[in-house]
Amino acid sequence: MSKRTTSHRSGTSILRKRAAVVAAGFAVSAVLGTGAAFAADTAQAGALPGVASASLEAQATAQAKAASSAHQAAAKKAVSWIDPVKNYTLSAGYAQGGSMWATGKHSGQDFAVPIGMSVMAVHGGTVVKTGPNGAGDGPAYGNAVVIKHGNGTYSQYAHLSRIDVHVGQNVSTGQHIARSGNTGNSSGPHLHFEIRTTPNYGSAVNPVAFMNAKGVRV
Repeated sequence: MSKRTTSHRSGTSILRKRAAVVAAGFAVSAVLGTGAAFAADTAQAGALPGVASASLEAQATAQAKAASSAHQAAAKKAVSWIDPVKNYTLSAGYAQGGSMWATGKHSGQDFAVPIGMSVMAVHGGTVVKTGPNGAGDGPAYGNAVVIKHGNGTYSQYAHLSRIDVHVGQNVSTGQHIARSGNTGNSSGPHLHFEIRTTPNYGSAVNPVAFMNAKGVRV
């Protein structure tokens, strides 16, 4: 009798233990499943801000590049007039008297530079005259170039050692057009520069005053 009781109690205990183990297994599974789901959700939630951050960063970079390009274009447009040569010393000025000039008055501004210095277009335009004999303005100018600008004025470059543009060619501000020299009626290497109201001799205006009005301090 007591043996049966013992046996019965033992079986009940085993069943209870098994039930507890199974229950514990379900609990562990539930906990693990919840944890996995939470981890997945967390990873997904973390991934979204990361993607958004990368996208925003790329967009900001693109906008910065666009702004930089626009700024450079605006700056380039603003610098619309420049000096015709670099590293110069001003010599004979406009309307200066002397026996060197055909009319007794100097018609431009001289920039004293060595032979072979790059001569640049002071403003964008179209080349309308080139060649020796002052490009048709007389032998005193030597080799010369005349450029017509969009605002109805002309720039002239004389005493050149070499001409590197041709009639009809469009040039931009700062573009190389020739090399300085000592051709024509010249007392030494320099660039003779004029601003004119026509392409021809006799229409020159004060080039320094003109360039100063354009923001160029000659």
